[in-house]
Amino acid sequence: MKMQTPSHLVKLNQLATSWRQPANAPDRFVPGFDPNSGGEASTVLVLMESPGPATIAQGAAAISSEDNPGPTARAFRTARIESGLARHQYLRWNVIPWAVPRSPTVTDLEDARAALEQLLGVLVDVRAIVTFGTPALTGVMRHFTLSADVRVVPVLAAPHPSPANATRFEEKHRRAVSALRLAAAL
Repeated sequence: MKMQTPSHLVKLNQLATSWRQPANAPDRFVPGFDPNSGGEASTVLVLMESPGPATIAQGAAAISSEDNPGPTARAFRTARIESGLARHQYLRWNVIPWAVPRSPTVTDLEDARAALEQLLGVLVDVRAIVTFGTPALTGVMRHFTLSADVRVVPVLAAPHPSPANATRFEEKHRRAVSALRLAAAL
């Protein structure tokens, strides 16, 4: 029996389906959206880079969520709770919605720019974007500065929470908490 899509994810899941099966291109791995998020009513968009190994390992059941296994999701969840950003206020996603087998390149970011535009078109209540990692920040800035007729919202950047990121743990955590807290207050 197929599960019914929660109403706050209908348009988002339609986007994810279109990104999984692009016209004239091979299918791609794109996780689903977190049903415990604010979905289409989110006021804060949290952007990571691209789906990570722990998400990919979940296969067809994968969602982009702070509940995913692994240290990156755990570090983000800890910072989010400490920041006071409520779960229903935000949507966690990736600036490149599909899996890429390496660190994202400018070409990857350009290929994903239309997807970010589509996502922001659905998230009409977003008042702030918090990026985690340089590729996420670069992708958002490319969207704002290269796209026509964009709705610009404040962007806060923090280091990627992955343990592979060499930024000191205490600093990564403090910056993540601060960025999420500031975004929640907008």
